[in-house]
Amino acid sequence: MRRYPEYKESGVEWIGEIPFHWDVKRLKHIGKILPSNVDKHIYPDEVQVRLCNYTDVYYNDYITVDTVLDKGSCKEREFEKFVLRKGDVIITKDSETPDDIGVPTFIKDNLKSVVCGYHLTMIKTDTCRGEFIFRFIQSDRTRKYFEVESKGITRYGLGKSSIENLLLPIPTDFEQCAITNFLDRKTEQIDELIRIKERRIELLQEQRTVLINQAVTKGLDPNVEMKPSGVEWIGEIPRHWKVQRLKYVAKILPSNVDKHIYPDEIQVRLCNYTHVYYNDYITVDTVLDKGSCKEREFEKFVLRKSDVIITKDSETPDDIGVPTFVKDEIENVVCGYHLTMIRPFSCRGDYIFRFIQSDRTRRYFELESNGITRYGLGKPSIENLLLPIPTDSEQRAIANFLDQKTKQNDELIATEHRKIELLKEYRQSLISEAVTGKIDVRNEV
Repeated sequence: MRRYPEYKESGVEWIGEIPFHWDVKRLKHIGKILPSNVDKHIYPDEVQVRLCNYTDVYYNDYITVDTVLDKGSCKEREFEKFVLRKGDVIITKDSETPDDIGVPTFIKDNLKSVVCGYHLTMIKTDTCRGEFIFRFIQSDRTRKYFEVESKGITRYGLGKSSIENLLLPIPTDFEQCAITNFLDRKTEQIDELIRIKERRIELLQEQRTVLINQAVTKGLDPNVEMKPSGVEWIGEIPRHWKVQRLKYVAKILPSNVDKHIYPDEIQVRLCNYTHVYYNDYITVDTVLDKGSCKEREFEKFVLRKSDVIITKDSETPDDIGVPTFVKDEIENVVCGYHLTMIRPFSCRGDYIFRFIQSDRTRRYFELESNGITRYGLGKPSIENLLLPIPTDSEQRAIANFLDQKTKQNDELIATEHRKIELLKEYRQSLISEAVTGKIDVRNEV
């Protein structure tokens, strides 16, 4: 894409050179910066409104008449100050991580009785197009500036002065319009490509799930004679298979080894919740945490090849019962807290792992988990899990088949994820190049 005919230094290192006829100004000289203090409480004696909250901004490029917003209330003076109008920009100003600060959204429509909520800052401008400011704040150059300016340790905040003193290049009104129209069109095209690839990932994940379900309940022979399993959620199984409770083929060992390290205990490596949740396999190459445990805990919870570990506690029931398989002989590694170890004695661990991975088993665990704000899976629920038991040779064949097929599937998923990352990088690059005048889009609209 072509460049402008003549450039000059902007005087701002992180902006770099800009077209010769552009200006550079601080945000406070072209608009009002209004940090909101309107919280989520609703009082009957206040003005009844709809609130544009943190998540509405964080997850949406635009706030429109179709955006679903929460009910709220505010004082009359707050309403006058923070009511949203078409052309306004809102950014996140507080978060637990600095890279979540300064995320913008643009008010695309005229809205009725919608007020900017807490943890957000509203930017109102009459001398510069709001959509251009929105796109400039979206650029990774500005996002890095906000990250540097945010203050905090466990929670980060962006002060009003940091927002006010943001330096931005100012094109002519015609160019602002051309840039934003160009970016609207291009980002929508990129976003559509991303949506297609995300849908492709969903289909691949569904395909993976169907593959596992089919193999662990129906086997690999499509012509085998079937019989009812006697378990509604398992359905029919091959005639020569049997059904047993997990406690009759494996030991169930809920761990109580926490993350504290005591010098008078055995020094070990801990396999913790995240290691299980994010990995199909625990191997010699898995990076694990340091920990310690008592001798009796070590004897009980030290990991052996072919063990299966599942998550047993979580804030949501769908995060319970996620399994991993211990693929290698690993020295001095112990199963950590919030996990249950399953040690097979008359069934293959890799087959049990795949059966627990099936969405049929996951649904069973979801139903069995108890809790309100935090959910837990009791030992009896795990022990009494019913599973179909093929012959040992079939278990091995099923596990090997699924290892091969899921690896192929996972590689396809990883490829799609990489493509999405490249599209996102291209999107960011395009925004940054356009709003700083590194490319000339005047004739692209």
